[in-house]
Amino acid sequence: MFLYKYFFSFLCFSYVYCVSDLDEDLCETLPSEIHLTKEEYDELGRLQRTCNGEVAVNKCEGSCKSQVQPSECYCCRESFLRERIITLSHCYDPDGVRLTNEGSNSMDVKLREPTDCKCYKCGDFSR
Repeated sequence: MFLYKYFFSFLCFSYVYCVSDLDEDLCETLPSEIHLTKEEYDELGRLQRTCNGEVAVNKCEGSCKSQVQPSECYCCRESFLRERIITLSHCYDPDGVRLTNEGSNSMDVKLREPTDCKCYKCGDFSR
């Protein structure tokens, strides 16, 4: 029985040590690739064209030092967003025919992506 209590105490100590040893530096900005699709409609709501493409973007990923209580949880999120224009070069009409005419064969899309990531209190969207 004594050995069991000793082992359990060691496990508890190890868990607290490991959790408190996490470093905020594990939250980072990483490159990623997504498939982006954008549809364009006329003023009556009819589909005019659909454009898509593979786009390289940044994402936030990692872990943050948190306390044991849920109210002290921290999450890896973007601290600054950069706006940039992406050109989608695979465009199709409503029937699925590829568009080749200049002006309709590509579409510019504005997106925002993280340039820096930090640990923020979970659920805090006021930043």
